[in-house]
Formats: sequence, C-alpha cells, structure tokens
Amino acid sequence: MEMVKLTPSVADNIWGGTRLIEEYGIKTDKNPAAEAWVLSCHPAGPSTVQNGKYEGKTLQEIYLEDKSICGKKGENFEFFPLLIKFIDAKQNLSIQVHPDDEYAMRVEGEYGKTEAWYILDCDPDAELILGFNREVSVEEFKEAAKSDAMMDICNKIKVKKGDLFFIESGTMHAICKGILLAEVQQNSNTTYRIYDYGRLGNDGKPRELHVDKAADVTKLCPPAIADASERKTETFENATRAELTKCDLFAMFKLDVDGKYTATADDESFVSLLCLEGEGKVTCGSTTLSFVKGESIFIPASSGEYTVEGKLEILESTL
Repeated sequence: MEMVKLTPSVADNIWGGTRLIEEYGIKTDKNPAAEAWVLSCHPAGPSTVQNGKYEGKTLQEIYLEDKSICGKKGENFEFFPLLIKFIDAKQNLSIQVHPDDEYAMRVEGEYGKTEAWYILDCDPDAELILGFNREVSVEEFKEAAKSDAMMDICNKIKVKKGDLFFIESGTMHAICKGILLAEVQQNSNTTYRIYDYGRLGNDGKPRELHVDKAADVTKLCPPAIADASERKTETFENATRAELTKCDLFAMFKLDVDGKYTATADDESFVSLLCLEGEGKVTCGSTTLSFVKGESIFIPASSGEYTVEGKLEILESTL
C-alpha cells in the first residue's frame, strides 16, 4: 500500500464549534463540527482515502485486506489499534470515563479507551477535568453524579497551548469549553457519561447517563500528571522532534520542520502525520502529497524512507 491522505469523518456533537471548518479546512456540511476523525477505522466514523489506487475506500476496508499496514506491533491487536481526532469544544463535554480493555471487550465488544490530548489552542481561563481532587467512595461518587455536587469533587486543571495530558482508561475526565485539541486514543467509541450539567440533547430530553457502569470502572482518586519539562527532544538539521507521550499502545511526537526532514517508516509500525500548522509536502517512494494544516497522512509500515519538506508543525503518531 502506498502512502495516502485521509478524509476525516465528522461528528456534530451538541457541544462543538466551527473552528475545525474555519481554521483547519475540514470540509463538512455538519454544524457544529465537534470532532474530525482524521485517522479512523471505527464503524462509527471511518476515514476515507483520497489518492492512489485505493481512492474512495475506507482505511478499514484496506486494513481488512492487508493488516500488515500496521506493522509487527499491530499483530498484538485484534482490531486496527488507534483512532486520531481533532476536538473543538465550544461548550463543556460531559464528565465521563472509559473502561479498560477487559471490561469493554466483555461488556461492549470493543476495546477500552486510553487516550492522550495535545492542546492546540484554548481560551485564557480554559480548564479541563481529570480525576478527583481527593479519594471518594463508590457511594459518594454515585450520589454526587445526581447533582452539581459532582463539580465539588472533580480535579480541575488550567490548560495552555502545548500541554499534553495522558488519560489512562478508568480516569474520569472532561474537556471543557474553549479548548481545541488533538487526541490519540485506542480504537473505541465506548464512553460512560457520568454527569452532563442537566443539559438537554437535540431531542429536548436529558442525555443518557451511565453511572452504574462508570462506577464499575472509575478510579476514585486524584490522577497522576506527567511533568512536561521531562520531554525528550531530538534536534536535526531542519527539524526538532519532541516526545509527547509513549505507552504500550501508542507514541506521540511533536515534529517541527523548517526545510527538509527525512525519517523511516519501518516494519514495526505505521506512521501517522497530522498537520497542525503550516504547509509543505511529503514524499514516500514514488508518491508525493501536498500537506497543509488540518490534513492527515497515513504511511504504512515497511514503507521505508519518507521526506517532509516545508515549514510545518506536525503531530506524529505510531504504535
């Protein structure tokens, strides 16, 4: 399989805004454009190939034909491993939690969800919710979920552009209003909604909550937060590459290119390149693709050397 550019699937969740359309060039007739699934094999919103012999096919269709596009590390997974998306939170997302793999596979028939958020932009006083501000009991958790008392036990964190948050499955969380981010996560859409501020859905009714399932899987304690000052950074002639986070499921890097940068997609993993700012081009083998803000390129495992040229900020993700 050659290197491909992907068209995202877009979700119009009620809390979303329009920045993905206005600033990131996401093309959709949905309004709001809350999420753009820029690399997805999930049935709820698969990405579609724009170029080459697979043009018009979903990435999932290609993966089912040839799972080697994920590389050796992909052999450890039953399904395509990752889902990568933009999220534009004009309003608060619900307070929620995702189960781990064991619970999710047993109860929902898909992976659990460990994820990571890279903050692209945010309002000056923007914050998110991550875990609890103290240890709580299951009984207190369930009772608090019935009212605004939930807000009294949440751990709230002020955010700024460039922050990275790693959210292990079982960690209660919420993206709050005024935050634009890129998310790398397990290939799952299982979400247990705990508290939704009394908000009504598009049908005029309160959105469904899943407090009992959430109580089964939520870690009822304060979270562990990584120290950003410990990021490893490699410096090249025309680029820098900073490790944002790495775990058994995925690795994320911030790649800043000004000129020409060369790397390799080896047999271990595919490489996902998501353009956050700037413009340029990517060449791999006989394929050259233009690359601008908001676009997603998938380089299959074992593709070999590829070159990025231009002035770009890129989120690079691998297994």
